[in-house]
Amino acid sequence: MRAALSVVIPTRNAGAGLPSCLAALMEGLEAGLIRELIVSDAGSEDATLQIADAAGAVIVQGAASRGGQLRRGAQVAGGDWLLFLHADTVLPPGWAGVVSARMAQGGPAAFRLAFDAAGVMPRLVAGWANLRSRVLGLPYGDQALLIARNDYEAVGGFADIPLMEDVAIARALKGRIALLPLAVTTSAARYQREGWLWRGARNLWTLIRYLCGVDPEVLAKAYRRGGRGS
Repeated sequence: MRAALSVVIPTRNAGAGLPSCLAALMEGLEAGLIRELIVSDAGSEDATLQIADAAGAVIVQGAASRGGQLRRGAQVAGGDWLLFLHADTVLPPGWAGVVSARMAQGGPAAFRLAFDAAGVMPRLVAGWANLRSRVLGLPYGDQALLIARNDYEAVGGFADIPLMEDVAIARALKGRIALLPLAVTTSAARYQREGWLWRGARNLWTLIRYLCGVDPEVLAKAYRRGGRGS
């Protein structure tokens, strides 16, 4: 069977987390699942591009905008399916089989979420994310979004916006995103730096404002101002 999956990773100074992210993709290569790896970069000044090049990735460069980066990556992808993966997110063992099964079944999907940190707060925040994903059909991008090319193009792809691009495409897919049985592990660094309650509340407030129609550009500016140590 021809490898059908294109993996798209948006990056900006992602050198610290990217090696672990890429290492987990080896399972998909060994299974003959991955057609290509695309790194869509936005002006990295660290070792991101060298790491991506050493991994054999197709590198696309452009302006810093998460939605724009994902959109540019998808435009050069040749797979029938697209897996949008954050550079600080690590796929779990067994992911290739789960993704293959979902591709055979059809329909968009996302993984459950876990953090690379122990304790009550990481479990609570991840639990809320998984509940939101299951009940509202609104996973965030750090849960790794799996979308068939036909579905992606039917909704116009990712909007070129700096924030909430994942929620925008989830809403366009009208709650059809299934929650896969395995959990990805994503970095807890920003939560640990800013505080779990602070960042969690800020993320929720940003989501509510977006759903109420506030421009993503306005939200992005407010988000950057509100970040502690960012």
